[in-house]
Amino acid sequence: MNIALNKAHFPVTVLGPGRRIGLWLQGCSVGCPGCVSQDTWATDAGHRVPLAEVLAWCRQVTHGQAWDGVTISGGEPFDQPEALGALLDGLHRWRHERHLDFDILCYSGHPLARLQRDHAALLARLDALIPEPYVDKQPMTHLWRGSANQPLVCWSERGRRRYAAHMDAPADAQGKRLQVGISGQRVWWVGLPARGDLQALEALCEQRGLTFAATSWRGGCPPGV
Repeated sequence: MNIALNKAHFPVTVLGPGRRIGLWLQGCSVGCPGCVSQDTWATDAGHRVPLAEVLAWCRQVTHGQAWDGVTISGGEPFDQPEALGALLDGLHRWRHERHLDFDILCYSGHPLARLQRDHAALLARLDALIPEPYVDKQPMTHLWRGSANQPLVCWSERGRRRYAAHMDAPADAQGKRLQVGISGQRVWWVGLPARGDLQALEALCEQRGLTFAATSWRGGCPPGV
């Protein structure tokens, strides 16, 4: 089984509680205007990797580490339901076999009602979900959510226990919305920027002689793990 993957990072600390594995799947049929991850939209066979390698990487990067969960984003995870289901099955097996207590949070740009209608079996394997299209004209009001229309929905007892304190938390409740990683000539910005933050950052860097060759919010950034 292969899965279309844009990138993976650990630890991610701005997309769910605690220190997390972050998996960004490749391919999106929603294409929300103003999306900061337009590099994940294209469907491209070159992004497909064996799911077994992704799960092995998850075990490797967390080995001996304190960590709390897995966040699956994109792209649109539910655009590849078979691969998403296999990923969730693999994470559940790992959690059960190793007696781990990590939670699984998934983002989707599809409406909640559509996900409940078409993907109930996948939802049942999640602990928490943040659905609905990103709406650039709506403000960012709540923690881990890009626009005010997006709810945080819990799907398991683990999810209700872990996310109860965050349901109505404001966007700045954790004190930061972005984290930065550097790999060679690439800079990773992980999280949910406020409106105009990334464009302002790019303009400030250009004033200091640093030019971005490609950016995720314009779709030109290549994938990487």
